[in-house]
Amino acid sequence: MLTDPLFYAVAIPAVILLGLAKGGFAGIGVVAVPLMALAVSPVLAASIVLPILLVQDVVSVWAFRKSWDKGLLILMLPAAAVGIFLGWALAAFVKEAAVELAVGVISVAFALQRLWAERAVRAAEQVDATPGRPWFGALCGAAAGFTSQIAHAGGPPFQIYVLPRRLPRDTFIGTSAIFFAVVNWMKVPAYVALGQFTPKVLATAGVLAPLAIASTWAGVWLVRRVPAEGFYKVIYVLLVLVGGKLIFDGSRGLLT
Repeated sequence: MLTDPLFYAVAIPAVILLGLAKGGFAGIGVVAVPLMALAVSPVLAASIVLPILLVQDVVSVWAFRKSWDKGLLILMLPAAAVGIFLGWALAAFVKEAAVELAVGVISVAFALQRLWAERAVRAAEQVDATPGRPWFGALCGAAAGFTSQIAHAGGPPFQIYVLPRRLPRDTFIGTSAIFFAVVNWMKVPAYVALGQFTPKVLATAGVLAPLAIASTWAGVWLVRRVPAEGFYKVIYVLLVLVGGKLIFDGSRGLLT
């Protein structure tokens, strides 16, 4: 098990945010890997997070097992597998600094996209549902698999294609839950191939998992009582700062 105090100083808030995301504060969980990557490598951080996600997926899939869109899953999951392979290749064959840079860029892009989306959400509510373009759905599925593999940040590409479909709330949540549960299990062989599921990693994930589950229940309770708008903005600004630090470190590592 990891014992570095600096790691737990960033891992504990990261896992709490991950649990809150599963409990209803959708989107903020993407900060977990970049935050942990301030203390350990991005690949190691993602490896610790993955077993925690697998446990949480059981709860979300069970809760929404009757509400999901079969067509979207058939379209996007095979493409996600391609993206996962590309993400594995990035981590396996390039310098660690390049992975750090990629995680930073994804983090900043996601945070800026969400800050922009919150400003545009009222206008978006006035737009009718649009028909899906299969080629674009496959592209978004591949992008979701890629970003999920290297940073567990597949939400934005998935949402870009699925949100304009204007699915019923439970159907959207259920489809998302099943999509990412399958994606997370598809990532397991890639992490095994990278040699990341060591006893130390699994023990560290096991220590943090109860905290993640508890914070998930806390998220369910808080999401009904706390105005989310200001909370989200603080998290996204934090993500820009953390992502910027990773971009700086990754760029410096590639240049030296």
